[in-house]
Amino acid sequence: MTDSVKYEQDGGVVTLTLNEPDTRNALSPAIVDAIEAHCARINKDMSVSCVIVTGAGDSFSSGGNVKEMRDRSGAMFGGIPAEVRRGYQHGIQRIPLAMYNLEVPAIAAVNGFAIGAGCDLTLMCDIRIAADDAQFAESFMRVGLVSGDGGAWFLPRVVGLSRAYEMTFTGNFIKAEQALAWGLASYVVPKESLLDEARKMARQIAAQPPHSIRLCKKLVRDSAAISLPTHLEIASGMQALAQHTADQHEAVSAFLDKRKPAFKGA
Repeated sequence: MTDSVKYEQDGGVVTLTLNEPDTRNALSPAIVDAIEAHCARINKDMSVSCVIVTGAGDSFSSGGNVKEMRDRSGAMFGGIPAEVRRGYQHGIQRIPLAMYNLEVPAIAAVNGFAIGAGCDLTLMCDIRIAADDAQFAESFMRVGLVSGDGGAWFLPRVVGLSRAYEMTFTGNFIKAEQALAWGLASYVVPKESLLDEARKMARQIAAQPPHSIRLCKKLVRDSAAISLPTHLEIASGMQALAQHTADQHEAVSAFLDKRKPAFKGA
């Protein structure tokens, strides 16, 4: 049996590949468990400084299981309302919490379709690189649902309120070039070079001082929910931490010596 989410590390870069292509990587309980476990593992491992999330086969992720919706079965669609509520909280909603708390930058390498909760998973990543055949859809209206996995929180933060409403209310598919124009994707690349381009960016990020990259991510992420004075107080504390790492001293020394730095995660 293959892993539902493959974990592969190359230097400071981990690639997480949703690996249930027979369902177009629908977010099964096994995928939920794996994403949560892998995020916890990465947070503890200072040898990791960047993560790529992608999908096996011809799609990134088809989101929820439509057959379970129809049959009203499974943890998210079966049982009385109280059971469904708990099914979400103890099921798919563990993904946005795990991704939000992921300490290192995450790049979504979006191949093919990213639909519903699959689209939302790309939004939980910090950067999105789309293959030229990629399509995004906040498609919950097509099956009479709301975004139960946090997408309504992430989407306006990525594309702005008006376009978030448009994607939500229409369920329209957003092709790669439109995603680029809307800021939903940072780059559009030929599908055959998608992972190469994602790895190129990931290696550039992973070349930064490990402690500093994690502090920077947290500072940017948390700034949206706090006041400027609170942000500045947190920033000064994080700066004090960064300045007392050996890697920060190495970064300055390498800059002055005009050489490549050698960071040790210390």
